[in-house]
Amino acid sequence: MSNNQQLNDLATQVRRDILRMVHKVNSGHPGGSLGCTEFFVAMYNEIMELNDEFEMDGIGEDLFFLSNGHISPVYYSVLARRGYFPVEELNTFRVIDSRLQGHPTTHEGLPGVRIASGSLGQGMSVAIGAALAKKLNKDNHLVYSLHGDGELQEGQNWEAIMYAAGNKVDNYIATVDYNGQQIDGATNDVLPMGDLKAKFEAFGWDVLEIKEGNNLEAVINGMKEAKTRTGKGKPVCVLLHTVMGNGVDFMMHTHAWHGKAPNDEQLETALAQNPETVGDY
Repeated sequence: MSNNQQLNDLATQVRRDILRMVHKVNSGHPGGSLGCTEFFVAMYNEIMELNDEFEMDGIGEDLFFLSNGHISPVYYSVLARRGYFPVEELNTFRVIDSRLQGHPTTHEGLPGVRIASGSLGQGMSVAIGAALAKKLNKDNHLVYSLHGDGELQEGQNWEAIMYAAGNKVDNYIATVDYNGQQIDGATNDVLPMGDLKAKFEAFGWDVLEIKEGNNLEAVINGMKEAKTRTGKGKPVCVLLHTVMGNGVDFMMHTHAWHGKAPNDEQLETALAQNPETVGDY
């Protein structure tokens, strides 16, 4: 898929999927999922080099690891719309014994998912290990990961950040969803993290920022730029500035919808702001 209008239509449809999924079970995390919609659509349809068939070892293709696993609705929607599993299976989100649990897991064997995630702070360590494995296997493909900005309050991240730079893991791009919100409020109110760009650079990373993280073209161009910076002795960090709840006016710019599902009336309002494009499941 390369037409930007097609990709924007897909992003609108993914938003509908997210809203309908969390509403159906009155559970889930719509805020961050909506904010990262353009990122996931770009990654799985324009940026990453992927094999036609999913294999857990990921040899000969780019790998993606979702560290902030609570935004599984956007992950599942994009995987399904990319063909990893039937779109109709989105109906089973957070249902007992479903492959689409609230946080991604692996024992159900859902194609596209390589690690259980949602215990925040762990995804970068896993991604670094995968990137080192690719180097050992002389596989020139890249490893990507996504993290919440509030997640960086977890200390394990900073050990991993130090390790990646110290070991020149330069086939790795870590993206931070920089929306300034977390479950209990604004990140600056919960635990200010200061200048993330300066911090990553001080640890020895190459850092770039995507200021318009909800503009599909800006995300595509920014991630393509990030790819050009790999292989030069430093891991790459992308600070992706997004709006939590983007695309639904009453969910935007607030932590209130971090983990709250819309009621019937709110769902109707939200869907009206995101008219059906590709087709509901």
